[in-house]
Amino acid sequence: MATTIFHPADKRGHANHGWLDAHHSFSFANWYDPSKVHFGMLRVLNDDIIAPGMGFGRHPHDNMEIITIVLEGTLEHQDSMGHTQQIVPNEVQVMSAGSGVTHSEYNPDAARRTNLLQTWIFPDKKNITPRYGQRTFPASERINKLQTLVSPIDNEDAGLKIHQSAWIYRTTLEGGKTVTHTLHSAQHGAYIFMIDGKATVGGQVLGRRDALGIAGDEQFDITAETTSDILIFEVPMR
Repeated sequence: MATTIFHPADKRGHANHGWLDAHHSFSFANWYDPSKVHFGMLRVLNDDIIAPGMGFGRHPHDNMEIITIVLEGTLEHQDSMGHTQQIVPNEVQVMSAGSGVTHSEYNPDAARRTNLLQTWIFPDKKNITPRYGQRTFPASERINKLQTLVSPIDNEDAGLKIHQSAWIYRTTLEGGKTVTHTLHSAQHGAYIFMIDGKATVGGQVLGRRDALGIAGDEQFDITAETTSDILIFEVPMR
């Protein structure tokens, strides 16, 4: 039997540090909600707005798959693997932290803010050699269909690769249109996150920044009421 969990946008954790205005879908930093620690292997989904010229100083990560999606502005990334990269809208970055990596992230624009989504997914292998990937995903290739952003490293599906049996999809769904997604395994669940717009999933209406977790149902439909920008995270539930 399918189970669903609705996470309305206004119930997310929120911390405004001045230079950083952050919303947390799952428990993070000083915000803790025991009912929102993770969804299966999806551990973090942060919606961050970084002020012009500001950012995160160098800090460490290990044994986590970190995926960054920039929605607005520019993010500059530097890491201990030697990468210095700028990430802009319609690009996705994946960093497998593995045995350990340090990095910094900041907004290099002196006038415009940066809005990004950062996701952490638990890996299925520990202490691997850290790796980095970045790619452009044209907006024209996700209109009324699912565009694969991320897929497992041992899978031939499109997308940047991570060390987990997990997929991330994005779609721009026009009003009145429907997409159907079939999970790769009965042991997986899906977390649908509305970047923008209004859509219905399993009878639940989702608006901007709302989310819905689905487990125990191998197939589901998403129907847009207005043009909608939507992310789907498919992850093992245990």
